[in-house]
Amino acid sequence: MSVKDRFWERIPFKDLNQQQWESICDGCCQCCAHKLQDEDTDEIFKTNVVCQYLDTNKCQCTVYPERHKYVPDCIKITPDNAGTLTWVPETCGYRLLANGKPLPEWHPLETGDPLSAKKANRAVTGKVISEADINEEDFEDYVVDEDYFDRDEL
Repeated sequence: MSVKDRFWERIPFKDLNQQQWESICDGCCQCCAHKLQDEDTDEIFKTNVVCQYLDTNKCQCTVYPERHKYVPDCIKITPDNAGTLTWVPETCGYRLLANGKPLPEWHPLETGDPLSAKKANRAVTGKVISEADINEEDFEDYVVDEDYFDRDEL
């Protein structure tokens, strides 16, 4: 797919083919970080604990085609829900495009570089711990600030 094509600016979300749809993902993998929800207020808190199937160096799910088999509650981003998922980062390509906003300049579709989110320090690489390495009861010990994943340095 060519950066010059700019299909995301001319084709409606619901009309994208599978390859085009998948390319909207910037590869930050922030959606793979666990979130906690307060039972009383419904407030959502981000953690720096990620799914055990996430390869944080490659920023890829190791079981992506079958992820719902291994993680039944993994939420699939669709054209219908992309604009309403407030727990994905504000820089998420799906969320931005669903809300009529442009992609950030570091997005792979803008740069032509599939690692541009990682190079722009927007990816989870080096900022997270796998759920396989801690007890689920301890997740609240790993709650992070809203901008945790967007920081240049930790």
